[in-house]
Amino acid sequence: MTTVASAIRAALLTADPRAKAMAARDVARGWRLGRLDFAFDVPMPDAPARPDAPELLPPNRMPKRGKGGSERGRIALWHSLAHIEFVAIDLALDMAGRFGSEMGEEFVSDFLSVAADEAMHFALLDRKLRALGSSYGALPAHGGLWQAAAATKHDVAARLAVVPMVLEARGLDVTPATLQRVRSQGDEHGARILTRILADEIRHVAIGTRHFVAHCEKSGESPENRWKSLVSTHFRGALKPPFNDSARLAAGLSRDFYASLAQ
Repeated sequence: MTTVASAIRAALLTADPRAKAMAARDVARGWRLGRLDFAFDVPMPDAPARPDAPELLPPNRMPKRGKGGSERGRIALWHSLAHIEFVAIDLALDMAGRFGSEMGEEFVSDFLSVAADEAMHFALLDRKLRALGSSYGALPAHGGLWQAAAATKHDVAARLAVVPMVLEARGLDVTPATLQRVRSQGDEHGARILTRILADEIRHVAIGTRHFVAHCEKSGESPENRWKSLVSTHFRGALKPPFNDSARLAAGLSRDFYASLAQ
């Protein structure tokens, strides 16, 4: 029987975007159906395979997307979102493959389900781009999204604190405004995509928060204090309001975690 680690590694080392999305969904399905052995016989790669395009740029070199309703602006918006979801596939796969042996089968199940969701989100956004006459890879993209994984590869608590509970939680904050803007442009199809993504991301933040809290309680630590310490150590950016407090709370992420770190 194929091991879950080897299946995850193969998906991480798949460069083609569509093929990676399919591979992630296949791994999640294979695990759910009991076709993958709970064994970690191969290491996770230091970095996932990437396609030749898009060109990855540091944040300070990214072109300004703007907030207008021009065709170019709309394509830039959907391309940016597609890139975030593409990298999120790898973040979820790596979470399951790197820490699954330590954290157990439920952890693997949860994060492979997240990977499948992110793959579905990417497919929806890639299809949206194609409907607009573009495609993923046509524009430059943010090159720093994998940095959080590299900085936390040694510690599951740090990874949980930064990726689901900071990066994905930020998506809960910004998506409603993007949804409103897309809807105001008369794009109901785009609004339905964003509504689906927002609902799924609440679940993803909840999964990360639940496993983080359980990990801290198992070691007798305060989850809120441990989270603040890990974020201060491993997250390079700032936690900037406004926060979508209601969506965060629905995911189990109360203001007790993040209010004192907000800038």
